[in-house]
Amino acid sequence: MNRCCKESHENNTIHIKTIDDDIRNPIYLVESTSIDQKLTAMRQLLFVLLFLSFAILNAQELQRRATWQATIGWPDNKTPGAIIKSIDSDSPLKKAGLQTGDKILAVDGRKILDQEDWSAVNYAIRANKETSILIKRANKSITKSVKLKALDYEKHSGIKTIYGQVVSDYGIIQRTIITSPNANNKLPAIFLLSGLSCSTIEGYPGRSNNWAKLINDLVEKSGMVVMRVDKPGVGDSQGDCGQTDFLTELSGYEAAIESLKASELVDTTKIVVFGSSMGSALAPYFANKYQLAGVISEGTFYKTWYEHMLEIERRILSFKGNNESEILRKMNQWYIPLYHGMLINKKSYANVIEEYPALKEANYHGPYHMYGRPMEYYHQLQDFDFAKEWESLKAPIRIRWGTNDWIMSELDNDMIINVLDRNKHADHKLHKYPGLDHWSTIHESELNSFTGKPGIWEDRISQQVIDWANEIVGTY
Repeated sequence: MNRCCKESHENNTIHIKTIDDDIRNPIYLVESTSIDQKLTAMRQLLFVLLFLSFAILNAQELQRRATWQATIGWPDNKTPGAIIKSIDSDSPLKKAGLQTGDKILAVDGRKILDQEDWSAVNYAIRANKETSILIKRANKSITKSVKLKALDYEKHSGIKTIYGQVVSDYGIIQRTIITSPNANNKLPAIFLLSGLSCSTIEGYPGRSNNWAKLINDLVEKSGMVVMRVDKPGVGDSQGDCGQTDFLTELSGYEAAIESLKASELVDTTKIVVFGSSMGSALAPYFANKYQLAGVISEGTFYKTWYEHMLEIERRILSFKGNNESEILRKMNQWYIPLYHGMLINKKSYANVIEEYPALKEANYHGPYHMYGRPMEYYHQLQDFDFAKEWESLKAPIRIRWGTNDWIMSELDNDMIINVLDRNKHADHKLHKYPGLDHWSTIHESELNSFTGKPGIWEDRISQQVIDWANEIVGTY
């Protein structure tokens, strides 16, 4: 093994000495006899260190997330803590002496002040690692140390399931999941972009909501490779989703699609991007940048986030029984100044409310978060040119909007079609799915979806996406 290297420059000599040139433990010493040469050596050193840092990041293996093996209620955003509702008989929590009714106040030193904290803690706990839990019981504080078990991995009969990872340009290692039917040839692929929330894309055992059902059907019934990537701080990924801005999240998706395009499993001329909610508005960007075969967009939007939020607040006020005069007053006095301050003037809710205390009554989000994401996320989102990506789109596009989707407006979807028609886009369709809401569930009305009443699933919800994907790549 070489222990040092030497580079001559005229009469002076720069020595870049390595104590050990093993990539696992590089230490560099630089000597020079001139200022210019010192600068040159430092630049060379910086390049080497950056290269080695990237190599080390790629060599790191993500640790598997843990499971509580218990039912724990989410914080109510009014008082700190998360209350244990029940504990499985074989859970390490039970063996450590935790009980039903205990309130978890902190995990590994992170206080549970709100739902953002609890979400971050849930994804941060790692299997087979000492985890410190501070609880409150009968007016006493108790600290317990436990080693939690690993969450079971996703599995599919007759399908290869590959847990991998990518490194974003921000140095964050993120979990990827690639599923592929057993085949001897390269297959078309679906690249999945999820919505806004800090929710995993993993279909681990026991997860049964309708979004998970849709993903499961894509994996098992499409006949295509399917790739997903968890956001920073979600699933096994490094980071903190509640502190991740829009551009950082975008970088993780870009690293994932680049990885998919390099995969030996995939026919790279037949990759379809399927986006839901926030992912649906990003899908055209990825199709344009990476020359993908097509776009499937569900529950999308076209206008700015400022306009979008004002429309949502108007609908919510109506759902809550306000008459039109009350809605007008509250929009003018509350929501227009609140969102103008937050999205146009790039302030936090806390900053806006400090300037206009009367707005405190209107804000049901945290002082620095909305839907679990930080203010920086929305400041960058507001400036992202979604309209340009829709206008530039050349790939085939299939759009679905549910008639009971109260999150995204029908008008936004119609606007997209009008733009595509005006630009003489060759292959686009919009389907308005009767009764469907924003979360892949059939409801009798928007109000039933808003109030959280049970809806129903029908297989056509996922089958339509599968049919569209195969139609775009020419399998059907």
